[in-house]
Amino acid sequence: MTAAAETEILAAGTVCWRRVSDQIMVLLVHRTKQKDVSFPKGKLDPGESMPQAAVRETLEETGLGVTLGVNLGTIHYTLPTGGKKTVQYWAAEVTEPAVQVSRFIPNAEIEALEWVPVAQARKRLSYSADQEIFDVFANLVERDAIDTFSVILLRHAKAESRSAVFPEDRLRPLSDFGEDQAELLVPTLEAFGVSRIYSSNAERCMRTVAPLAHHLHKTVRVHEGLSQDAWDAGESNELRRTIGKVVRKGKNTVICTHRPVLPDAARELALATGSLPGEYLREATALPTAGFSVFHLSRRYPGAGILGVEMYPIKL
Repeated sequence: MTAAAETEILAAGTVCWRRVSDQIMVLLVHRTKQKDVSFPKGKLDPGESMPQAAVRETLEETGLGVTLGVNLGTIHYTLPTGGKKTVQYWAAEVTEPAVQVSRFIPNAEIEALEWVPVAQARKRLSYSADQEIFDVFANLVERDAIDTFSVILLRHAKAESRSAVFPEDRLRPLSDFGEDQAELLVPTLEAFGVSRIYSSNAERCMRTVAPLAHHLHKTVRVHEGLSQDAWDAGESNELRRTIGKVVRKGKNTVICTHRPVLPDAARELALATGSLPGEYLREATALPTAGFSVFHLSRRYPGAGILGVEMYPIKL
């Protein structure tokens, strides 16, 4: 077996959509060399995450700046070289301002962009794997659940251990490794269009989201009720109020808290959205330091429950 056949290529892409009057339109790309019709996608750059790549490739291929909505799944196929390729897709709404500032020009990679109604898109796609991803998208459209927002539960980055130097748990800072993790979080979290940031009042949580807040020019909303001290004391009312407020607002939100608090935060999120309980909540909150889970919810009908969950352990 050749080295090319043994190599797995990772790629990411989007199913871009927009509303024109009352109709959902889907973006298709016509590739120049292959003479096929597909969705925007491309290979990961070194050190890049799947969400980062999906946003970057969409911008490069179409000129459209997007943030990611609900995950639509992953496709796997074999290349002519014998190698394997894995592509992960997200839905991505394209706003009218993004359309207006697009600088797309037909080029050696993409010769044309085409907006088509949902009902016409499937038959125009060249590949069955793309059609399978589109079927997931179309199902969400049919349920009027394609307009989503995300709630991201984030465990703080690696902190200094409690010691004579740092005797008070709440005041423990991030370690040098944790500071690096906090910086590394920024581009992947940004891909989900974060507009609000909540944090425990513990120093290690506030420092974890500080680089993201600085990059996005956002204010961190600090809540004692998200802290481990409050959780240890059995104080759950503020956690419930915070989660309820986040769901009501319907904005893409990061909530940075502690390992013991995460399962309760997920449980409150399930309660606030009428979601069924299950093992998936435990799995989604068994996170390493600087790991996070993205919960996707319907913006129009948040009570319809959690539409999907993605987990991201951040590694250096």
